[in-house]
Amino acid sequence: MKNVSKFPMPSNISLANPASAGADLVYKSTEYKVASVLLVLTICGAGIIGNIMVVLVVLTARHMRTPTNCYLVSLAVADLMVLVAAGLPNISDSLIGEWIYGHVGCLGITYLQYLGINVSSCSITAFTVERYIAICHPIKAQYICTVSRAKKILSCLWVITSFYCMLWFFLVDLNINSRQNTECGYKVSRNLYLPIYFIDFTIFYVIPLIVAIVLYGLIGRILFLSPIPNQVHTGLEQWKERHGSERISSHSSSWSNKGSTSSRKQVTKMLAVVVILFALLWMPYRTIVVVNSFMDKQYENVWFLLFCRLCVYANSAINPVIYNLMSQKFRSAFKKLCNCNPNNAQQRLLCTTPLDYSAVRDTIKGSPEMNGDEHSAKQNNQQKDDNIKIEAATSTSEDQNYSSAV
Repeated sequence: MKNVSKFPMPSNISLANPASAGADLVYKSTEYKVASVLLVLTICGAGIIGNIMVVLVVLTARHMRTPTNCYLVSLAVADLMVLVAAGLPNISDSLIGEWIYGHVGCLGITYLQYLGINVSSCSITAFTVERYIAICHPIKAQYICTVSRAKKILSCLWVITSFYCMLWFFLVDLNINSRQNTECGYKVSRNLYLPIYFIDFTIFYVIPLIVAIVLYGLIGRILFLSPIPNQVHTGLEQWKERHGSERISSHSSSWSNKGSTSSRKQVTKMLAVVVILFALLWMPYRTIVVVNSFMDKQYENVWFLLFCRLCVYANSAINPVIYNLMSQKFRSAFKKLCNCNPNNAQQRLLCTTPLDYSAVRDTIKGSPEMNGDEHSAKQNNQQKDDNIKIEAATSTSEDQNYSSAV
C-alpha cells in the first residue's frame, strides 16, 4: 500500500530522495543521471567481480584456507550483498526515477542492505581480535586461532545479525514522495527511528572502531616496537621432542623466523588498512544521517548524497584491491585463478610449498653413496628426510596456527 511520507527521515542508503524543487531539477537532469549510473555501475561492477574472486581463491586454494582468510571471505560475501542490494537499485532509480521492485522488494532489499553492512562490520572486528590473539598471545593462538573455530564464530555472527536486521521489516514501506513517484522509504516517525539508528550506529560503527584502535595499538607495540615470541622455534622444539631429532639447520631456523616475522607484519598492515578505509569511507554517510536527524530542514544536496553513497560502495569494492596490492599470496592466487593453465601445476606446487634446500645440498655434497658405503648412505638419506620434514613443518606451522598465509 502506498502512503504519503509524513515524516522527515534520513535518506535511504541506495536512494536519493530530494524534496526541494531545486534538488528535484538536479535529480532529473541528464548530467546527474549519467554521472550516477556510470559511477555506481563502475564501482559496483568492479567490486562484485573482485569479491567473487576473493571467495573463489580461498575456497579453491588449500594453502589460502586460514582463519584470517575465513573472516575475509565473510567480509567479501557481506560486501557483495551491499553492492548488489544497495548499488544496483540505485541505478534503476536514477534511470527511471521511482521504485520498481514492489513492496516485497522494498522489504527484502532493505534487509539485505543492512545485513551486509552489519556483517561486514562484525567480520572486521572478528579478524582484528583474531590478529590480536595470534600475535600478542601466541600460545593461546595454537588452539584458539583455527579454521574450525573461525567458521563457528562466523556462523554465530551471521545468525545473530540476521535476526537483528529483521527489525527493518517493520520500519520500511512504499511511499509517495514530493515528486509523486513511488519510493522505498521509512514509515515511522523520527522520534522512533532515532534510537534505533543510534543503537545501530553505536554497535556496528563506533564500537568496532574503538576495538580496532585499541587492539591494533597493542599489536603495533608487540610487532613493531618489541621482539615477538619465537613461534617457529616453539614448533621445532615440539617436533624434536616427538622425533628425537637434534640436528636442525640453524640457517633454516633463522630463515623461517625472519620470513614469519615479515609475513605477520605485512598481514597486520593490510588488515589495518582495511579498517582505516572502513572508518573513512563510511564517515560521510554516517555524518549526514546524524546531521539530518537533528535538523528541522534536512540537508539534501543531491550531489553530496551521491558522494556519500559512492563512498559506501567504494568501501565494499576496494578490499580485493587492497589484498592484491599488499599480499603476495593473494596476488599470486588471483593470477592463478585467472590463468588456469595445467602446465603451471609444478610451478604452483613450488610456490605453495616453500622449502630451504641448503640442508639437502650439504647432504648430497658429502654423500657416502658416491664412495659405495651403503649403510652410511641409508643413515644419511634418513637424516635428509628428517630435515626436509622439519623445514616443511616450519614453513607451514604459521599458516595452520597463526593465520599468516594471507
